[in-house]
Amino acid sequence: MKSNYKRIGDYIQLVDERNTGLKVTTLLGLTISKQFIPSVANIIGTDMENYKIIRKNQFACSTMQVRRDRKMPVALLQDFEEAIISPAYPVFEVIDPKKLLPEYLMMWFSRAEFDREALFYAVGGVRGSLEWEDFLNMTLPIPHMDKQREIVKEYNTILQRIDLNNQLIQKLEETAQAIYKQWFVDFEFPNENGEPYKSAGGEMEFNKELDREIPAGWEVIPVKKFCVEMKSGGTPDRGTPEYWNSRDIPWIKTGELSNKVLVEAEEYISNLGCKNSSAKKLPINSVLIAMYGEGNTKGQVGFLRFEAATNQACCAMICENVNKSSYLYYFLRINRDEIANMANGGAQPNLSKALIEDLRIIKPNDDLFDKHPFTNIINTKEVYTREELLLQKAKELLLSKLATVTD
Repeated sequence: MKSNYKRIGDYIQLVDERNTGLKVTTLLGLTISKQFIPSVANIIGTDMENYKIIRKNQFACSTMQVRRDRKMPVALLQDFEEAIISPAYPVFEVIDPKKLLPEYLMMWFSRAEFDREALFYAVGGVRGSLEWEDFLNMTLPIPHMDKQREIVKEYNTILQRIDLNNQLIQKLEETAQAIYKQWFVDFEFPNENGEPYKSAGGEMEFNKELDREIPAGWEVIPVKKFCVEMKSGGTPDRGTPEYWNSRDIPWIKTGELSNKVLVEAEEYISNLGCKNSSAKKLPINSVLIAMYGEGNTKGQVGFLRFEAATNQACCAMICENVNKSSYLYYFLRINRDEIANMANGGAQPNLSKALIEDLRIIKPNDDLFDKHPFTNIINTKEVYTREELLLQKAKELLLSKLATVTD
């Protein structure tokens, strides 16, 4: 053990305070991403007096299924003065916060290297758990308190900037969706005099397909006709190293879409892998939609800001120009739930390329594509997204440096 590395068990202690008398009502769950969230568990008929109380600056963790999840869920309560959690979770606290800051300890738990070490100690087959004693025997460097405060302050500054960035992105998204509804649902886009088109008496005509009036001269067409080209992707053979051993072409999976502007990929394939599979290189400003995937992935969209290929669960839409691409992106984004509900087949219904091709989209007059703000919004979101990636890398770098911290 390095000289300044100390045993975790020497600095923490278990806490087992039960919710006797139902004094606490805020019920939280613990996520694999090491956060507390409002619980969605069915508690009908449950003895809530047996639930554990967790107080601010205390931790809860799960030592079960570490091998399966490949990480140890553990979180520090900071957003509530007190809450209750499942009695299955161990609750612990720092014995002396004047020797070890809880925030500093949580930083250590947030490291990928910590999860790898926890995984190493996990036992018991596929759903291997981490024995409590093995957890206590894990070590971390504990510098002087002034150094801990300095590190925590730097870390919190990065987290605050990430949070601000996310708020800005969310605000842009809300603005874009509001404008889409105003312009292309309520038809109150500005006319040549800057007045709301429909309210100012703009000419409307009945559309049988939509069973409603739309502005005169507008069309309702299939997405396939709106696009220049539509493609689905592919996955090169994972058993052929030559398809994956170079970073020739970024390769996007549906889980990366997340209704956002895409500026990087988690994986890459080789030119050979692309050639010998159904994967296809897509141009910048392609719009992607997930036809299927884990969890809530189906129907989520992405706006591609670099050339890339995708897996077979993505449907890519290539438009004549970026203004049409950004309009299509927000059409899919706004109608995501309805589109996802159109999926068919099996226990886990999927979307299909044919179904997406046949989606009906309102096509306004061409001059409106030059006036809508969606491209500018996408451009701004790209800037914020790239800034967030830099901040995330700065956060990970700071966490990795904890291993070598000294007094």
